[in-house]
Amino acid sequence: MKRERFQSRLGFLLVSAGCAVGIGNVWKFPYVTGENGGGVFVLFYLLFLAVMGVPVLTMELAVGRASRRSAVQGYQALQKPGSKWHIHGWFCVAGCCLLMMYYTTVSGWMLGYFFKFAGGVFDGLSAEAVESVFPAMLANPVEMTAWMVMTVLVGFLICSFGLQKGLERITKWMMLGLLALIALLAVHSLTLPGGMEGVKFYLLPDFQRAAEAGLGHVITAAMNQAFFTLSLGIAAMEVFGSYMKRDNTLTSEAVRICLLDTFVALMAGLIIFPACFAFGVEPGQGPALIFIILPKVFVSMAGGRLWGALFFLFMTFASFSTVIAVFENLQANAIDNFGWTRKKAALVNCVFILIASMPCVLGCNVWSNLHLIGGRDVLDSEDFIVSNLLLPLGSLVYLLFCVSKSGWGYDRYLEEANTGEGIKMPRWLWPYFQFVLPVLVLIILIQGLL
Repeated sequence: MKRERFQSRLGFLLVSAGCAVGIGNVWKFPYVTGENGGGVFVLFYLLFLAVMGVPVLTMELAVGRASRRSAVQGYQALQKPGSKWHIHGWFCVAGCCLLMMYYTTVSGWMLGYFFKFAGGVFDGLSAEAVESVFPAMLANPVEMTAWMVMTVLVGFLICSFGLQKGLERITKWMMLGLLALIALLAVHSLTLPGGMEGVKFYLLPDFQRAAEAGLGHVITAAMNQAFFTLSLGIAAMEVFGSYMKRDNTLTSEAVRICLLDTFVALMAGLIIFPACFAFGVEPGQGPALIFIILPKVFVSMAGGRLWGALFFLFMTFASFSTVIAVFENLQANAIDNFGWTRKKAALVNCVFILIASMPCVLGCNVWSNLHLIGGRDVLDSEDFIVSNLLLPLGSLVYLLFCVSKSGWGYDRYLEEANTGEGIKMPRWLWPYFQFVLPVLVLIILIQGLL
């Protein structure tokens, strides 16, 4: 069967960036920045994105583009006869499934809050009442299930229409809408009285503040965030490489994806920090920042219902773009490995993800006493396996596959990465890829497990 291709380069870039742009950018990045003293963290984040994120992204895309296959068959097409690299492809499929088992729930929270703000649920509420909305939503298994089911059904419906007519067409408009919303929200935040103090905290490096947070901790947190923001290691990006044209070098495309991803993360901070400082809110509040602290800010500002609805629409777009990108990965693997039609792959995967997502939904309420890995609840246990184990380990496998003689090999990787017009990956980086980059990824893996 002929491999589907993206209709346009813009489509590829927006879909790939949509996969990378997710909850990590718009939820985690601002509160981790706040916890780690602001500007210095952002500086190190950008540095690690360049020295770690871009190279590993080119490797995952290279395996996809050279093989024209999804994870398992991609390895099989490129590996030496008798080697077992393709086993990692099945871990990639499992990782994508596991990611969606909790990500669909969190994406449902964003959708739920959009409808709550748009429907006027927060109008006239006291600060205490605003705080109680999120716990009440988590405690309601019916409401939680409804938002999750809506996310999954719409996601697989879009993917069932095909790459160009479904994923590319919808993601293109959704990402353009996201970029327009983020610009509008950022301009609004910057005009709030006292908002510029938030910008200074966020973007001006203050090493004294970083030292208070612990400079070593700030650097390792920036390293983690830069690494995880691109969703590398579970073939979420590899499948889009398999749909790419060969007109441009992979380094050029990886840089553009990173720039789009980083732009969204930085702009999310420009929305959140000025608003926090304008209303006297501590920006290092952790995960509660989005669902408890910011709604209180929106309720107390003029036109809060509109700004709250627009903010959570932006959050919905950011999370849902990742959902449908990973759904496409599951589709592609089912089509490649089992010879299914796209419609059958959508139906079977949809039923599976609906059932597999229920433990996370129920873990917030009915099964809230269920503690799994290290005393974590269901959602945090699933996230721990994906974020702390499968992403860094998977990235290490892709890295070793592309630079070692027992794998695909550096020469073949370099030839694929440098095919097309644009920025070339220099050959002299081989010692860095061979000896330094694996150590950096190992540090992230060990840190995550500790």
